[in-house]
Amino acid sequence: MIPAMKMTLDGIHEQNLVTRLDSGVVGIGAREYRSSVVVCASTVIEDWPVRQVADLAAGLEAVLDLRPDILVLGTGETQEFPPPALLARITGRRVGFEVMDNRAACRTYNVLRAESRNVVLALIQPES
Repeated sequence: MIPAMKMTLDGIHEQNLVTRLDSGVVGIGAREYRSSVVVCASTVIEDWPVRQVADLAAGLEAVLDLRPDILVLGTGETQEFPPPALLARITGRRVGFEVMDNRAACRTYNVLRAESRNVVLALIQPES
């Protein structure tokens, strides 16, 4: 005989998970965004001013102000690394950093959020 198992909700569904990613559209919970966006458990920064990796310096402080332990950067359809000076700026703040294409970045962010990690997703949506 198998003993009964008690099931409880952990509340992770309420913490800004990526629910959809299509060409030019990212879903965070029930909302959709068509421009670059920064997401963490408690905050969504809409219309993040970064449209390509070359613009990252202009929007980096807003991301680092969220004090993540891990920053996952989605760079569009393909993975594109920022210049070494920006990488040094991020790691100098003792932040783990991963660069991926948007699909991989969204999956990684959701997994890390499900583990209750202090992660921020910065997703670059190129202008169409």
